[in-house]
Amino acid sequence: MTRALVLLVLAIVASCALVQTTTAETTHVVGDSLGWVVPLGGPIVYATWAVSHTFLVGDILLFNFTTGQEDVARVTKEAFLTCNTTDPISLRATGPANFTLDSLEEYYFIGTLDKNCILGQRLAINVTAYPGPAPAPAPPPAPRGPRDYTVGDKLGWLIPPGGPLDLYYESWAYNKTFLVGDTLVFNFFNGSDDVAVVTKQVFDSCNITSTLAVFNSPPANIALNATGDHYYTSTYAKHCILGQKLAINVSGHATSGSAPSPSSTAHPPSIAVSPSSPPGRALAPSPNTSAPSPPAIAHPPSIAVSPSSPPGRAPAPSPNTSAAPITAAGRPYFVAFVIYVMALAVYF
Repeated sequence: MTRALVLLVLAIVASCALVQTTTAETTHVVGDSLGWVVPLGGPIVYATWAVSHTFLVGDILLFNFTTGQEDVARVTKEAFLTCNTTDPISLRATGPANFTLDSLEEYYFIGTLDKNCILGQRLAINVTAYPGPAPAPAPPPAPRGPRDYTVGDKLGWLIPPGGPLDLYYESWAYNKTFLVGDTLVFNFFNGSDDVAVVTKQVFDSCNITSTLAVFNSPPANIALNATGDHYYTSTYAKHCILGQKLAINVSGHATSGSAPSPSSTAHPPSIAVSPSSPPGRALAPSPNTSAPSPPAIAHPPSIAVSPSSPPGRAPAPSPNTSAAPITAAGRPYFVAFVIYVMALAVYF
């Protein structure tokens, strides 16, 4: 009877340990006390919120909103940047709504009602790691040849659809590495736009009184010939104020003697996704230029869990071999195994 009672207690303890080790995910309340609404500050509000959080696989996003007044849709990156609500990956119309982050990737969310997305009800996050011990740092990137980057990808170079607080070109440049020897390709409509190289002061103020260079004929190919910060905008009235501006940082040198590597494909600017463009704008076709496609985003390597040793004394690792860490996924099984061994010892 005593042995049976001991086994029952150990089983209960094992169950509690198993539950505790498998519920380590974090619930992130989007916008905190603000909730999921059209923010007064525009898209920068949720972008700032996302920067202050770290998102791991298994975490949950909680969107607090009033049913019937708001909704939330998970969409593709292109739909996020253009506020295209026609074909969401997933749509939740009843608040509060939960989304589980189940893979290492970028997630994009928007409100589909009225002009909510354009007015700033949108969120982009990046899930960067699995819970548990941090993986070993990734090796430094291998040297590469020069690349051609098509600014804005399919959208091209124009006033972005989100207005003055839009983060389109900032988002476009976010995950890219620019090196000396690379080339920026600006696609725009001839006669209704241009691209100007400017100083940081001009870029910040949008007071286009002086420029370092101006390119009027599309496509404009601008070679990156020095490290440091580079700033671009348009000289057309109010285009800079309305969000047509790009800042990048050139951090190193591409290897010489190599052909340009794939980066992104040049497309003429899309007219349908530019609601903020001034009326009466000429819709002349852009040259059909092809450039290679963008590099894939590298994800951190997963950590393999070595199988548990059989009961008894575990062999000591060799001097040059380190034991594999127990990840969050393997910890519940390890705890259950240890308790099982203890139960056998008591029973026998």
